[in-house]
Amino acid sequence: MPKRNLRQQMLARRRCLDVAEYQAASLRVQRAFLSTSEFGRAAVLALYAPVHNEVDTSLVLSTALDNGKKALYPVVTGSSLEFRLVTGNEDFQAGAFSIREPAVSCPVMAIGKADIIVVPGVAYDLTGHRIGYGKGFYDKALHQLEGEGHLVGFCFDFQVVEALKDEPHDVRMDLIITDRRVIRPRD
Repeated sequence: MPKRNLRQQMLARRRCLDVAEYQAASLRVQRAFLSTSEFGRAAVLALYAPVHNEVDTSLVLSTALDNGKKALYPVVTGSSLEFRLVTGNEDFQAGAFSIREPAVSCPVMAIGKADIIVVPGVAYDLTGHRIGYGKGFYDKALHQLEGEGHLVGFCFDFQVVEALKDEPHDVRMDLIITDRRVIRPRD
């Protein structure tokens, strides 16, 4: 199936999740991630603020901060992303594409400083390939970190397909966490 069609299909299915189902499944994804050794070892995490029923990340943020970890969130700047350090929910404001993002007063940090980068996506495959929204923000920002054990995809299990057609600019995930399983594509 062409990427465009798969993207539309997955986004429609995700938007149809009812509130209780969305919240329960998001909680399962976050709890599964929090129990990984990757989370335990990480001192700096990059997260995302969810839109359009993306898996929530609020439990990961609060747990990370409660455990003395640092948290970064992306900000769209032109055609790229920069990541800023947040210390709590008070650091967020409305940003590009109606996505919550850190205020301009939050310090910028190089994404290479993050031990784990949780990447939103529309679909993933069992080998770690990902389809995003089609703008390429994450692919551009994270290409240099691919294969380093840093990239984690959060999604609902229905968003995982057998195989995706990949392109040279696509970034592969090192770990994919769904509401039903943990997938380690490089194992």
